[in-house]
Amino acid sequence: MSYRPARLAESIKEIVADVLQHDFKDPRLGFVTVTRVEVSSDLRHAKIFLSVHGSPAEEKASFEVLERAKGYIRSALGKRLRLRYVPEIVLKPDPSIEYGIRVAKILEEIRKEETRSDGEES
Repeated sequence: MSYRPARLAESIKEIVADVLQHDFKDPRLGFVTVTRVEVSSDLRHAKIFLSVHGSPAEEKASFEVLERAKGYIRSALGKRLRLRYVPEIVLKPDPSIEYGIRVAKILEEIRKEETRSDGEES
C-alpha cells in the first residue's frame, strides 16, 4: 500500500470509530471495534473491517444496523475528509480478535498440561 491510501485508511478508521461511538443510538448495535481499513490505490473503494464483541446473534444484529447506516457513515466521511470522491464503503466482519482469544486459550491449556506432566515426573 502506498503512502496516500495508507493515510486515508487511517483517517477513515478514526472517523468511523468516532461516528460509531458518538452518533449511533440504536440499542441493537453492540460493542463494535474498527480493526482495520483497506483503501484501493485509486481511493475509490474502502473495506472497513469490524469486530463485534458478543454472541453470533448480537453480531448479526449489529451488522444489520451498520448495513442500513452505511449511507450515513459514508456521508460523515464526506463531511470530514477533503476528497473529490468519497470512497464507496464495504463493511466486513473481522474474526481476528476471536481467533486470537481462541489461540490464547489453547496455549494456556497446553501450559497447564505441561505443568501437570512436569509435576508427575518428579
